[in-house]
Amino acid sequence: MVRQLRAEQTRTTIITAAAELFDRQGYESTSLSDIVDHAQVTKGALYFHFAAKEDLAHTILELQAKASRQISKEMDNRGYSSLETLIRVTFAMTRLAVEGPIPRAGLRLAAGEIEVRPPMPHPFTEWLDIASRKLTGAVAEADAHPDIDVDAVAHTLVGLFVGIRVLGRTLEPVALQPRRTAEMWHLVIRGLVPVPRRARYLSLAARLEREIEVGG
Repeated sequence: MVRQLRAEQTRTTIITAAAELFDRQGYESTSLSDIVDHAQVTKGALYFHFAAKEDLAHTILELQAKASRQISKEMDNRGYSSLETLIRVTFAMTRLAVEGPIPRAGLRLAAGEIEVRPPMPHPFTEWLDIASRKLTGAVAEADAHPDIDVDAVAHTLVGLFVGIRVLGRTLEPVALQPRRTAEMWHLVIRGLVPVPRRARYLSLAARLEREIEVGG
């Protein structure tokens, strides 16, 4: 039991070290030797858990996807409106990116640094599905204009969400991500939500931004 626990701790250490390096310097620029040195483990320990650098990258992608699904499921179970659920999902994912390297590395990997291999669905495909479902619900609940093109809005929203994170990684501290997510929603809400319902969702986005900043 102690040996199994130690092995799991070593595996977690390796994954975290790889995520930090993939996020900081990219997949191609990171070698297995870099990961071994950063994790402070032996090559034998790394190869015990991962046969290749690609396996490490896909593990990170899987962990990010699992976290996104878990967030979506938890929000679905809380009884929020569809639009509030979608807003909260994006802020919860932003919080994860602020707090740990795995979501940040997962985004960088998903954004073209490695091919996502079947049977794992591409993370962006899953994000588009979440956005489309919640936007369809928002239209039914009169929280979004009835004539919107749900697929187009979903693609735009996911593109904005991914884009501000990619841009932020290059130009500014990760701690500014909650502000950028709030700014995104302030723009989207004004174009998406009927006037009588806007104040509620604008206030929600501002509150969720403050909660992350205070928690951070």
